[in-house]
Amino acid sequence: MPSAAERTRTLVQSTCSAVLLVPGPPPPRPDALLPLARHVGPRGDVFLEFPAASPAVRAATHAEGDELTAVLEITDVAPVSVPHRIRARAWVSGGLTRVTGMARPGRMMLRLEVTEAYVDDLWGEEDVEPEAFRDASADPLVGYEAELLQHLHAAHAAQLLTLSALVGERTPDDGAAHRPAVVPVALDRFGLRVRFCQADGRCFDARFEFPGPVRDITGLRHAMHTLFEAAAR
Repeated sequence: MPSAAERTRTLVQSTCSAVLLVPGPPPPRPDALLPLARHVGPRGDVFLEFPAASPAVRAATHAEGDELTAVLEITDVAPVSVPHRIRARAWVSGGLTRVTGMARPGRMMLRLEVTEAYVDDLWGEEDVEPEAFRDASADPLVGYEAELLQHLHAAHAAQLLTLSALVGERTPDDGAAHRPAVVPVALDRFGLRVRFCQADGRCFDARFEFPGPVRDITGLRHAMHTLFEAAAR
C-alpha cells in the first residue's frame, strides 16, 4: 500500500487539475491561478510556473520580505467514465516566493516551501508531514496510469469481468443481463482498483494487489497477466 506521503507526492507530480489559492479577491478568470507546469525539487519544495502577469506572481512579488502563505489544491478525476468519478483531493500549503532565472520568457517560477499537506482519497483521509512529503517518491506508473486505465476499459472488458470471481458473493451472477459493470478506476505499483456497479446503481470497489510492487511497464504487464490468470481459474 502506498503511504499518504507517496500518494500526495504522486498527485502533485501528476497531470491532474491543480489551482494555487493565494490571499486576496478571486481573479476575474478562474484559470488565472492554474499553474502551467509543476514539479517537486530535491528538498520537497513545489515549483510552479505561471504567466508573468498571473495574480499568483503579483501576490508573491508584493509580499517579498513578508510571509505569504498559499495552498496548492489538487483534484484527481478518474480517466474513465464511472460513477463517483473524483478519486482524490490534496492540499499542499506553505510559503510562496518568486524564483529568478528558472522560467521561460513571459513566465515566472514560484516556489511553494511545503509546511503541511493533507490528502483525501480512495484510501482515506490523512495529514502528511513536510519531511515525509520531501522523502517520498511518486508512483513510477503516474505518467502512464490514465492511458493504461483507458486501454483496460476499452480493450479488456471481458478480462475485467472475470475479476468478479475473486470477490465472491458481492457480485452475484444472475445472468448476462444483470452482471455488474466492471470499471478500472486506479492503478499503482502495488495493485489495481476496480469499481463494480450494479444495474440498480449500487457500486463498490475492490482492490487487487500484485504479487510484488512493479517498477515499470514490463513488470506491470506480468503482474496483470498473473492477476487475470488467477481470476480465470
